[in-house]
Amino acid sequence: MRNQIRDGLLFALGGFALLSTGDVLVKSMAGQWPGPAIAALRYVMGTLGLAAILLLREGRAGFHLQPVGWHAVRGFGVALSATTLFSALQIMPIAEATAISFSSPMVTALLAAALLGEPMRRETWIASVLAFAGVLIVLRPNFALIGVAALLPLFSALGMALLMIGNRAVAGRGSALSMQVNVAIFATLFLLLVTLAGHLSGIAKLHVGMPPGSVVAKAAAIAVSGSCAHALIYMATSRAGAGTIAPMTYFQLLMAGFFGWLLFHEHPDAAAFMGAAIIVVAGLYLWRAGQVTDEPQGTD
Repeated sequence: MRNQIRDGLLFALGGFALLSTGDVLVKSMAGQWPGPAIAALRYVMGTLGLAAILLLREGRAGFHLQPVGWHAVRGFGVALSATTLFSALQIMPIAEATAISFSSPMVTALLAAALLGEPMRRETWIASVLAFAGVLIVLRPNFALIGVAALLPLFSALGMALLMIGNRAVAGRGSALSMQVNVAIFATLFLLLVTLAGHLSGIAKLHVGMPPGSVVAKAAAIAVSGSCAHALIYMATSRAGAGTIAPMTYFQLLMAGFFGWLLFHEHPDAAAFMGAAIIVVAGLYLWRAGQVTDEPQGTD
């Protein structure tokens, strides 16, 4: 049992490190191609590869899309998260964009109450208020520099929350690979529409020209690393349980800060560190509250 938990934690660390590596590759393409277009290219590549594997393993039955509405919600959530985060990484410090996006567990809890009728516990309200305060602190310097665009990571958190809500609604409807492919199909469709709309908007930064070879190569690397990351996180969950590996998500934040300092010479100020710490504390508090609630109660 101990070996399973140890292996699960190691798989989780590897998965979240790969996700952070993908964020670094996105940031390295700043100014070379629009963020939505990079996200669309990444998902086109990833979806085609995963769909081929699914077809070989499960045949056409693996592409069963019921209920379609919730799969569409999942895909929209992924598209919203990818578009806004990819765009944010190009204009904000990587650690600060990642920190704000990590408010998604609290947003998920709020949406679960609104959309699924789940009860709003006191702990949820406390964690949400804490996370919101942390987000405001992190946003402070970015608002002064880039204006409302600093809100992009918050929309990324909303997208991830929609994905989590959708995942709950379709749980048990197919294999892990099938769920990953089906959400990627919808996400790709939404991302292509967003990219086209941006291109036709007349906004120079959203104009989609022929991508440089380096952008195509990096998008392919992100597709592969992202798929491998999700596979590692799935294996971690199957060995150690979702509750055990949940705190490991914050390893991604540490990696983001390290890469931002090492590769992009980013130095968040003390207030940004404090805001990020508050968001992490809120997430851990909400996770711990869920762990306590889920523990079997003793009898008198």
